Amino acid sequence: MASVEECERAFHGLAAKLAGADPTARQKASLDRSLSCTLRDLKVIFAGQLRDGELLDIRQVDKADAQVRMTMTSDDLLKLVAGDLPMASAWATGRVKIDASVFDLLKLRSVF
Repeated sequence: MASVEECERAFHGLAAKLAGADPTARQKASLDRSLSCTLRDLKVIFAGQLRDGELLDIRQVDKADAQVRMTMTSDDLLKLVAGDLPMASAWATGRVKIDASVFDLLKLRSVF
């Protein structure tokens, strides 16, 4: 099980990766949606804002009431961000649960 600090660093790493992506890649990830990620094993929820291909305002929250809600374990979060776990297979096997519109699901593929 990863620590809360490792997970927060992973989110900030994802934010940096998105911010440093070329404009074409950022356009593919262009959404204006609130995002939350519940880490089941840590009982922690992180939230942020996906806007113009960037992940902004990352913080811990008490409630997962975002437009895009993800649920996973802390280890799976680290693997997703590192590129060691493909989002499509994690979602298909139930390791990652996503509550979002179909349009948002398609856009999220380019984020992870």
